[in-house]
Amino acid sequence: MTPSSPDLSLTLTGDRQEIAHVRLRRPAKRNALSDGLILAIRDAFQNLPSSVRVAVISGEGEHFCAGLDLSELSERDASEGVFHSRMWHTALDCVEKGRVPVIAALHGAVVGGGLELASACQIRVADESAFYALPEGTRGIFVGGGGSVRVPRLIGVARMTDMMLTGRVYNATDGERIGLSQYLVPQGQSLEKALELAARIATNAPMTNFALMHALPRIAEQPADHGFFTEALMASIAQSAPEAKERVRAFLEGKAAKVTK
Repeated sequence: MTPSSPDLSLTLTGDRQEIAHVRLRRPAKRNALSDGLILAIRDAFQNLPSSVRVAVISGEGEHFCAGLDLSELSERDASEGVFHSRMWHTALDCVEKGRVPVIAALHGAVVGGGLELASACQIRVADESAFYALPEGTRGIFVGGGGSVRVPRLIGVARMTDMMLTGRVYNATDGERIGLSQYLVPQGQSLEKALELAARIATNAPMTNFALMHALPRIAEQPADHGFFTEALMASIAQSAPEAKERVRAFLEGKAAKVTK
């Protein structure tokens, strides 16, 4: 497929074209998110080819994404502002709640809307150049791309409040420590690591990946008895898939690798 914006590229890799690499391509703007780019992200994740089992999103140039393109920030009345924010929500929902897991390869600025985009991904790999901030509070605005929902799930309400009230910036090391990334690699290696993880994830049974993306976050927010019931339903669906049955049979026959250190 051809992306709907020149600011976004999509390439397929892997023996079966099972990995989609989505790349932000506004390096002169530090990959700031324009409305056109947000809509292109929505379209890309809504229309991934059927061969794709996992996606990686990265940024061209020195930064992953420096947030909202403030040159596009126009005066809006309250209703226009609501509709604009909801457009972002729809686009980033296509990342978080799409068909396949998404890995963010982070470097340089992961700021504002860039952190909102990263937080919509299931896995975040940062290199040592990455830094995180939510400067909306110091600019007289508020997060509008889902950050108030997604970021506290990663680091808690208190830390996000601190970031917005004070303009606090976290470096890559501290960002990994508090949960903004799950992996920290040397500078320049985040994309390589993300693609390595993608290749591994692409070998999983698709229904298991889907369950981890969609059921696990919901179970975490449900009362325990609801969570147990959801887990039972999802486990029965996942294990009924033909691919799952083949994998269990292979393990029982000694044909599958065992977990090692």
